[in-house]
Amino acid sequence: MARILVVDDDEQIRTMLVMTLEEAGYEADEAADGRAAIRKQREKPADLVITDLIMPEKEGLETIMDLRKEWPSTKIIAISGGGRAVPGDYLLHARHLGAARVFRKPIERSELLGAVRELLGEGASLTKGRRSV
Repeated sequence: MARILVVDDDEQIRTMLVMTLEEAGYEADEAADGRAAIRKQREKPADLVITDLIMPEKEGLETIMDLRKEWPSTKIIAISGGGRAVPGDYLLHARHLGAARVFRKPIERSELLGAVRELLGEGASLTKGRRSV
């Protein structure tokens, strides 16, 4: 079973993402910021990391750079709802730093799960429903 680490400072979003992933059959763990994510990744590496970009302590772009250095084969999905800049700007930077996929919040459940399946080499079978997470 693939292991996925969800990194977001918003507890509700983290919870919804973890529930969505677990319902789809994945083992999901969570971290509230990049610092906690790197610590968890060192303890038990995830196959895929879904990270927000705007967070306290250690933000997502720095987290992506650290993941690329220590775990170059770990797949990364970056998500962002904005901040001071346009969300697309942050997401473009995340893509250049090594995120395989990027999404603006709110994320369509089926799109997220399709990307997860594709990145984990499981094909992109569609999940019913278009709920946002």
